[in-house]
Amino acid sequence: MAAIKIAASAHYVPSKKVTNDDLSQLMDTSDEWISSRTGIQQRHVSCGENTADLCAKVAKKLLQKSGTTAEKIDLIIVATMSPDCYTPATAAIVQGKIQAVNAAAFDVSAACSGFIYALTTAKAMMKLPHYQHVLVIGGEVLSKVLDWTDRTTAVLFGDGAAGVLLETTTSDSSFLSEDLKTYGNLADRLQAGLTEPLSKFPANSSHHFAAFKMNGRDVYTFATHKVPLSIETAVTESGLKLEQVDWFILHQANSRIITQIAKRMKQPLEKFPMNIAEYGNTSGASVPLLFDEMIEAGKIKTGQIIVLSGFGGGLTVGTQIIKY
Repeated sequence: MAAIKIAASAHYVPSKKVTNDDLSQLMDTSDEWISSRTGIQQRHVSCGENTADLCAKVAKKLLQKSGTTAEKIDLIIVATMSPDCYTPATAAIVQGKIQAVNAAAFDVSAACSGFIYALTTAKAMMKLPHYQHVLVIGGEVLSKVLDWTDRTTAVLFGDGAAGVLLETTTSDSSFLSEDLKTYGNLADRLQAGLTEPLSKFPANSSHHFAAFKMNGRDVYTFATHKVPLSIETAVTESGLKLEQVDWFILHQANSRIITQIAKRMKQPLEKFPMNIAEYGNTSGASVPLLFDEMIEAGKIKTGQIIVLSGFGGGLTVGTQIIKY
C-alpha cells in the first residue's frame, strides 16, 4: 500500500485588517480587554470574497508550489463551518474555480477540528487506487455568521484559508498516527447557523440563521482537559514520547488555552507557536495556516515530528502526528 506525503502547503488571508481598536468603535470593548483575555490584537476580515474564493486561492497556490496541474487532482476536501451555501459543497465550487475536472469534491463539517478530520478522511480514501493527488483545505469567512454587536464572540474570530496537497509515495509516509474524538452531549456549547423546523404549516414568518454563540467557560474547560488527552493518545500510538515532538501546532482559539495545554502536558511553551495575535480564531483554517507559516519561516524542518491538533464545535478534538 502506498504511503502518503505532504507535497505542499499554502495559505491565504483577506487584505483587510480589523484591529481591537477598530472594534472598540463598534461595541463596548477595548484593546486591553481583548488582548489580555485572548491574545488577539487584530484579525483579517473578508469584504466581497466568500469561503470558496479564499479556498480556491489556496488551491491555486498549492498547485503552483508543487508543479501539479489541476487535471491531476483526484479529490478536494474543504473543512469549513462557514460554507458559501447549504449546497453545493464549498469544495465543489472550488473544483469549478480551479478547473480540477477529474476531482471529486465534498465538505467536512467539524468546526475548528475540521482540517484534522478532513486529513483523516483524505488518508482513508487515498488507500484506494483512484485518489493519488488530494487537496485538503480549511477555509472560513466567519465574519458573515457573527453578531457584530456581541463583544463576547465577535472579537474572537477572523477569516482565512489554508491547506495541503497530499500525494501517494513509495517512500515513508508523513503520517504516523491520529486520534479523533466527538462529545455530542456538549453540542450546544458552540453553535452557528442554528435552524429550526416549522412549528406549523403554513409558517407565519420567514426563518433566519442564528448567529454564532458559545459558552466560553465550558469550551475552555473542554479544550484544556480533552486536547492534552487526545495528543497523548496519538503520540503514544505513534510509538513516540512527548519529549520527541518538535512542534505542537494547535488550533489558535485563545492564547490562555494553549498555555494551559502546554502546562498540563509538562512541555515547554516554546514548542507551541502562536499566530493568534495576527489572525484571531480562524476555525478550520487555523491549524494549516500556522503550519504553513512555520514552514515558510523555516522553523519546521525535514524530519521533525509535528503534532497537529484542532478542537471546537461538536464538541470535537482531532490530532494528527506527522513526520515532516
